[in-house]
Amino acid sequence: MTDAAILERAKVWLSGNYDDATKTAVQQLIDAQSDELADSFYRNLEFGTGGLRGIMGVGTNRMNKYTVGMATQGFANYLKKNFPGQEVKVAIAHDSRNNSRFFAETTANVFAANGIKVFLFDALRPTPELSFAIRTLGCKAGVVCTASHNPKEYNGYKAYWDDGAQLVPPHDKNVIKEVEAIASVDEVKWSGGESLITIIGKEMDDLYTEMVKGLSVYPEVIKQQHDLKIVYTPIHGSGIMLVPKVLQAFGFTNVTVVEEQATPDGNFPTVAYPNPEESETMSIGLNKAKAMDADILLGTDPDADRVGVGVKNHKGEWVLMNGNQTLILAFAYLIEARKTKGIAQPNDIAVSTIVSTEMARVLSEKNNVHYYSVLTGFKWIASLIKEKEGKENYVIGGEESFGLMIGDKVRDKDSVSAVALLCEMAAYEKAKGRTLFDKLIDLYIQYGFYYENLISITKKGMNGQKEIADMMEGYRSNPPVTINGSKVVELLDYELQTGKNLQTGESWKIELPKSNVLQFITEDGSKISARPSGTEPKIKFYFSVKTELHDKAEFDAKFAELEGRIKGIISDMQLK
Repeated sequence: MTDAAILERAKVWLSGNYDDATKTAVQQLIDAQSDELADSFYRNLEFGTGGLRGIMGVGTNRMNKYTVGMATQGFANYLKKNFPGQEVKVAIAHDSRNNSRFFAETTANVFAANGIKVFLFDALRPTPELSFAIRTLGCKAGVVCTASHNPKEYNGYKAYWDDGAQLVPPHDKNVIKEVEAIASVDEVKWSGGESLITIIGKEMDDLYTEMVKGLSVYPEVIKQQHDLKIVYTPIHGSGIMLVPKVLQAFGFTNVTVVEEQATPDGNFPTVAYPNPEESETMSIGLNKAKAMDADILLGTDPDADRVGVGVKNHKGEWVLMNGNQTLILAFAYLIEARKTKGIAQPNDIAVSTIVSTEMARVLSEKNNVHYYSVLTGFKWIASLIKEKEGKENYVIGGEESFGLMIGDKVRDKDSVSAVALLCEMAAYEKAKGRTLFDKLIDLYIQYGFYYENLISITKKGMNGQKEIADMMEGYRSNPPVTINGSKVVELLDYELQTGKNLQTGESWKIELPKSNVLQFITEDGSKISARPSGTEPKIKFYFSVKTELHDKAEFDAKFAELEGRIKGIISDMQLK
C-alpha cells in the first residue's frame, strides 16, 4: 500500500465517530511521519482462526476499542444467524494485560447491545476457566481478552464456540467473513443492552476447583506427601486467582508463591517475555526453589494456559523441562495410574500434535491406549474429543508448547489442572525416594530417548509475512536432499495434504485439515517441522531426534549426542 493510501486510511479516523483521544493520537502519528503510521494503518488487524492479536494503539492494524468492537459485532452477527430464535449466551474473561479489562467490558457491551446474554467475570481469570464456564453455563460462545505469552505491548481476543473450544471449521472461516463484512465503526452497536450482563466469579471458581480436584488419581499419596515443597510463580498473570486455591484443595500445605511475580501487572516488570518457556522468565522462581531446596517449581503464563516446570535432575542440579518432557511425564502418569487403579478403559485415547514428540505415540500404543495426532493447537484436540464423544474415552492431550489438557471438562490447554497433577506426580515419585527427572530417564530407557527443541525466526514489519511465505515456498518447491548428513526420506506437506516417500516416489493423502506445515523425516529418524505462526510474523522450526538409552549412566553422553545433532541440523539448514 502506498504512503498516500495509508494516509487516507488514517484520515478516516480523524473525521469519523472516534473519541477525541484517539483522534489526537492519530494526528500525532501523521505529524511525526514515522514508520509507526504505516504499520498502524497499512491493513486491518486480521481476525484469524483464533481471533485477534496485535500491538495496542490507534489504527486499523492495532488492538483498540474500535477493532475489538468491530470484531465483536461480526461475531455477534454470526451467532444470531447460527442460532435463530434461540437464547444466545456468551461468557467473557480476561487476563492481567494492560487494557484487558477494558477490552472485555467493550466486548460485553457490544454483545449485550445485540441482544445476547453475557456472563462477564468480575476480574481477571485463567483462560481454562473461561472454557469451563462456557460449558457449565450452556453458552453458545465465549471470548477471553489476552495475548497469552506475548510481550507487554500486545493484547488479543480469543474466540470460543459452544463446546468450550476455540473456533474450528466451519465456524472459524464463517466468523472471519462476518467480521470482515463490518466496514465501519458506525455498524457497531456499542451500548444499550447493559441489563443483559451478569457478573460471575467465586461460584464458578468453586465449581472449577471441584472439577480439577476430581482429576486426582492418588489422593492418598498427597495426604502422605502433603508438605511437598512447591514453588509457584504466576508471572504477574491470572494464575494467582486459582492455582494456590486448587493446590490447597488437592491437599498440598507447603506452597510458596514467588512474591516478586505474584501481583497481576500488565507491564510484567520482572521479565522481558511473560512466557514460562523462557529460562530468563523462570529464573526468579528457580533461584527461590534452589534457596528453599524445593521439590518442584511451576510457572504459568499471563492467561494461565501454559505451564513451565523446574525439577532437580539426576545430579541434583535444577533444570527446566521442555514442553515435550512435561507432556511425556503427564501421559505416562495418567496412563500407568489408570492401569494400576483398575480404571483404564479399552477405549481410552491420548492425543497430541504433529509437531510434538513421537514418544507420546510410542508410550501410548505400548500401553494399549489409542493415540491420535492432530494439527497444532488445542482446538484440534478438542475437535477430536467432540468427534469421538460417546465412542472413545479421552484421557489426556498435550503439545510441545507447554500445554496439557487433562480430562474433557475444559476444551483448551489448562495450566491450573496441569500444575495440580504435576505436583501430585512429584509427590508420587517422592514417596518412592525419586524425582520426576528420575522417572523421565526411566521412560527414556523404556520407550527410546527422544529429544526435541525449536527455534523461532521473526520477520517484522510489512514485508515480514511475505518473507516467511517465500521461505515456505522455497522448502516446498525445492526440499533439502539431506539434512545434517542424513538423507531426507519423507516429505509431509500438510497444506497440500500429501505425504511422499522420496526414496520410492510413493505418495499418500494426509487425513487432516489443511495447514501450512512442512515436515522432513530423515533416514536417522530425525523429524524437522517448519510452521509459520498464525498470530505473529514468525516461523517456527521444530527438531526431534532420537537414540536408544540402555542405562542411566549413559544419559549425559547420549543427551550431548542428541543436542549436537540438533545443533548440526540448525547449522546445516542455515537457520541461525
